[in-house]
Amino acid sequence: MISSVRGEVLSVGLDHVVVEVGGVGFAVQATPATLATLRRGEEARLHTALIVREDSLTLFGFADADARELFGLLQTVSGIGPRLALATLAVLDPGKLRAALVEGNITVLTSVPGIGRKGAERLTLELRDKVTALGGGPGDAPAVTAPGALRAEVVEALAGLGFPAKQAEQAVDKVLADGDGHTTAGVLRAALATLGRKR
Repeated sequence: MISSVRGEVLSVGLDHVVVEVGGVGFAVQATPATLATLRRGEEARLHTALIVREDSLTLFGFADADARELFGLLQTVSGIGPRLALATLAVLDPGKLRAALVEGNITVLTSVPGIGRKGAERLTLELRDKVTALGGGPGDAPAVTAPGALRAEVVEALAGLGFPAKQAEQAVDKVLADGDGHTTAGVLRAALATLGRKR
């Protein structure tokens, strides 16, 4: 799989950019926000996903790895292909998309052309847990997680690390009661510190 391309921007279209890599011009489909950051004649680096179909090979490009991961995740839901996944990221930036999925915000998700109420409900149902586990890359806004989902997620992570479920639940509840961190990573770190002191 071609996971990234770096080279001179030969041209920028309405829905794609052509990047020259080693003498070969790669046409890369991208969102308007990503395309707006690219300039002809300058060097660019894009995180990419290659979609293989019987009759085509299409390269999709993203400004960061987080957007690429969400692009792949969206396509795990029935009825969401690469074009609709890209359209979703064109309308909603990764932070807004993740928040909408976690909170089950149907109104925000149906603002994407091609996603109706049923599709939005299916997206939140299937991706809510996956998207919080995915998190964000360095420099991204912390993943927004509903309190109940956050607690369950951190307890599950601690259980996976070998802590007894009861002990994990108590540690997480203590952290949440103390107000130490409101992101999954923050609560997990604080809970581990609490459990470490008990050992």
